[in-house]
Amino acid sequence: MTADVSELYALRLNLGKPGDHVILPDVISKEPLAPVVRMRDDDWMLIVKWTLYAMINAEELGVTSKNIDEALNRRKPDVMRLVGTEGAYGEELGLTKDWAVRIIRNVGNYGEVYERNVGAQSRLKIPRGLQPALERRRDSIRAADQVTGR
Repeated sequence: MTADVSELYALRLNLGKPGDHVILPDVISKEPLAPVVRMRDDDWMLIVKWTLYAMINAEELGVTSKNIDEALNRRKPDVMRLVGTEGAYGEELGLTKDWAVRIIRNVGNYGEVYERNVGAQSRLKIPRGLQPALERRRDSIRAADQVTGR
């Protein structure tokens, strides 16, 4: 049987003995799952798009729902822009300066949301696809932080 990875994991849940069935690790396509908005609602589309970007950036920067308050005091420019202590990105979207902080505090970064809803903490248990690239990015950010003392 072949289908989108998320569909395969969902179908497996409905089988009599889901644990007796294996989903092969080979993925032959990259079809990202992303939010969908109603056509011609450009303002809402921008908010949804930038919310997704903020959640992805938070994960790359190591900012989570558990350490978001600590992140508010960091002096690293990328983190300062994310949490609204530098720039006016939220206001340009018609939101408050701390809009991303509220999202991350309440729902988490992209990885936290993924794991809770479709990943290891969910019934589906879908493994992350391009995770190694994200891990390398996070490791390089941490190494740069250690060098600069940020």
